[in-house]
Amino acid sequence: MSKLGFGPVGMTVEISPDGRHLDEAAALEELGYSAIWLRGGQLDKLSRIAEVAGATTAVPVVPGIIPVDVYAPGEVTRLYAELQASAPGRFVAGLGGPQVPQPLRPLHDYLDQLDQGAPPVPASRRILAALGPRKLEIARERAAGAVLLLVTPDYTRTARGILGPRATLVVSLLVALRADAARAREAARGPLRFLSGVPGYRASFTRMGFTSSDIDSLSDELVDRLVPWGGTESITERVNEHLRAGADHVALTVLDNDDQPAIDSARQLAGSVLT
Repeated sequence: MSKLGFGPVGMTVEISPDGRHLDEAAALEELGYSAIWLRGGQLDKLSRIAEVAGATTAVPVVPGIIPVDVYAPGEVTRLYAELQASAPGRFVAGLGGPQVPQPLRPLHDYLDQLDQGAPPVPASRRILAALGPRKLEIARERAAGAVLLLVTPDYTRTARGILGPRATLVVSLLVALRADAARAREAARGPLRFLSGVPGYRASFTRMGFTSSDIDSLSDELVDRLVPWGGTESITERVNEHLRAGADHVALTVLDNDDQPAIDSARQLAGSVLT
């Protein structure tokens, strides 16, 4: 299976009720970000993906991720058919979950239904959120690759070894463009407080060598190793570490910064991460 053409660095847009994110997506494409990602937790309806595809011209548009326990396979199939007609080759179905004690069988069932859809959503046009070895193996066998969130470059290297050389490996990277350590770490701890309570992420943090104390307290070491912060140079260096460790693409999500809107942070980063 050929790799997805995501390019090296993409950017996430945050859906806004007034539709401002559509203008931001167009601006990000103009800046040179090679893929546009939508935050999965904000997907109140799948038509958001088609709207972003319509607001841009050529970049891949990827939800990160569509939760499979929220949207039925038929809804994803219909969206894929619609976008193949209006924006051929630009939509990749980013899929994740389900958040249940034994998720692998329901995930296989969901992928089976996508295989059998009318039209099918082929493995070559889907990518799976995957952290542990078993989900990475499923991503290798039943999708074009995997998306990792909140991982160290060392774990990116481990994931590449499991996926093999042909699969696409994406690292979804939260970044805090703040010079002040206390403020940057507090911005990072916002999403970490929630995700550290999700069993799959807690297990992932443990696999990467973090202690229970690190996870429970969201220690500075855990924050610093998972969420790069500071100026554009330090964030760019972390992006490059993941690329050198085997990532094909790094999808950036700029954490809230009261000092400037996310799109301005994206513009600031573009001069460094896209060169």
